Amino acid sequence: MKIALLGYGRMGKEIEKIAISRGHEIVIRKDVDDKIDITLADVAIDFSVPNSAFNNITDCLNNNVPVISGTTGWLDKYDNAVALCKEKNGGFIYASNYSVGVNIFFELNKQLAKMMSTLKDYNVSMEEIHHTKKLDAPSGTAITLAEGVIENTSKTDWVLGDESSENEVPIVAKRIPDVPGTHTVWYNSDVDTIEIKHTAHNRKGFALGAVIAAEWILDKTGVFTMKDVLNIS
Repeated sequence: MKIALLGYGRMGKEIEKIAISRGHEIVIRKDVDDKIDITLADVAIDFSVPNSAFNNITDCLNNNVPVISGTTGWLDKYDNAVALCKEKNGGFIYASNYSVGVNIFFELNKQLAKMMSTLKDYNVSMEEIHHTKKLDAPSGTAITLAEGVIENTSKTDWVLGDESSENEVPIVAKRIPDVPGTHTVWYNSDVDTIEIKHTAHNRKGFALGAVIAAEWILDKTGVFTMKDVLNIS
C-alpha cells in the first residue's frame, strides 16, 4: 500500500516507521514535499496542523484518495468534509485519537457515565496532560470523553478549567514536557471517588492505530469511525 503522510512532524515520523515495518511504502511526505500529487497514494494519513487539515482532506476526497485524519482543532469544518466525502463517494475517517486502548477507553467512559447518570451525589470532572508542543487545549481526546458523558447524563456542555456550572463537565488541561497523553475521568462524592484513566507510554499506539485504520479503509467508501475499524459495538 502506498501512503501519503500529510504532516511530517513527530507523529508523521512515528507513522512512517510503523507503516514501513508493516510492508507499506511512503510516497509523499507533505512537510518535505511542497508540491504533491496526491493521486500517487492509495491512502493518505493526515496529522498536520488545524489550518491545513481541511484543505488536505479536501484534496484527497477530490482525487478519490481515502483519507485518515487525526488532526484536531479544525472540526468547525467537519460537516463540510462529511458532505464532500458523500458527494465524491470517497472514504474518510476522523478520530480524535487512533490508539486502540483509547478507543476502548471511550466506550468504557460512556458505560460508566450511563451508570452514574442517576447518582446525583457524584460530580464528574476530567484532566488531560500532554507535551508542551501540543497547541490546542483541551485535547480532542478530552473533548470526545466529555461528549461521551454529555450524551449519557444530564450534562449539556464542557468547559476548560476547574470551575464549572452544574450542567458543565470541567476539563483541566496541563502541558508537561515529554508526556504523550494522559486522560483521567473522576466521579467524586463526599464518601468516595471513582476514577478511570488512560496513560499513553509513547506515541506508537496512536501511530499503529492510524496505520490500521488506513489498511482497513482501503477500497471502502463512506464516513467511518474507529468503532467501525475495531468492530466495537
